[in-house]
Amino acid sequence: MPLVSIVIPTYNRGHVLERAILSVLRQTYKDFELIVVDDGSFDSTSRLLSEYEGKIKVLFQKNRGVSAARNLGIRHSRGDLIAFLDSDDEWLPDKLAKQAALFDPGKRFFVSHTDEIWIRAGKELHQKKIHRKQGGQFFVRALERCLISPSSVMISLCLLDTVGWFDEALPAAEDYDLWLRLTAFHEVDFVPEPLIIKHGGAKDQLSTIIPAIDRHRIAAIVKILSVPGLRPDYRDAAILELNRKCAIVATGLAKRGRHEEADTYDELARSYQVDTLRSE
Repeated sequence: MPLVSIVIPTYNRGHVLERAILSVLRQTYKDFELIVVDDGSFDSTSRLLSEYEGKIKVLFQKNRGVSAARNLGIRHSRGDLIAFLDSDDEWLPDKLAKQAALFDPGKRFFVSHTDEIWIRAGKELHQKKIHRKQGGQFFVRALERCLISPSSVMISLCLLDTVGWFDEALPAAEDYDLWLRLTAFHEVDFVPEPLIIKHGGAKDQLSTIIPAIDRHRIAAIVKILSVPGLRPDYRDAAILELNRKCAIVATGLAKRGRHEEADTYDELARSYQVDTLRSE
């Protein structure tokens, strides 16, 4: 059975972190190591982690963001498979077992994700069709929105090394960036069962505290457009989505009187054009 290294990045989440840790320790699949990366917390996190001494590996760093924290965990991992869990989410008991069952040791490249349950203010939310998860090839769908939750992912270290780790220059949409690099060239396995619980609505979540996250998604699309070997139809789809997101950001900036910034996004959109012959 493959060893799975689980990485939990956390920053001032002492009030919910134990829920995440316990959801890992209660997994039916026992071949794992749990690495918690404290990204410079100054709340009760350190005291909580000390209670699990000997059961988990704890790493500390000055506050550098979620990507740097995840990457530090990967760097200190021992497993051939890596799984991520956000500190405000939790796993159902069979999560690791059902994903590990899909892993073929003969394949160097492996990545899978699962369906999920959304909880906001203590109530379960019904997901819309546009949020439907899937497996296989779905780069074009992944361009529009982030269809993979970090907390649901299990990936071979070999594949992660091939496509690259989390981009520490992105303060947000770092997962969107990685999933684009993955889905552009690789198929994704999918467990069509809700095996993670995502808790939303907290004031400290990146989607809440970072304005205009589409700016960082735009940066991710520009990155994927520079990758050699991108399929022509994928390139065209990426350019169309780039133009759409640039228009959204530019409109928002213009409404707030930030016209020079808005112009830079208009210019960026004009600098990328689809191949009209191919798109026809």
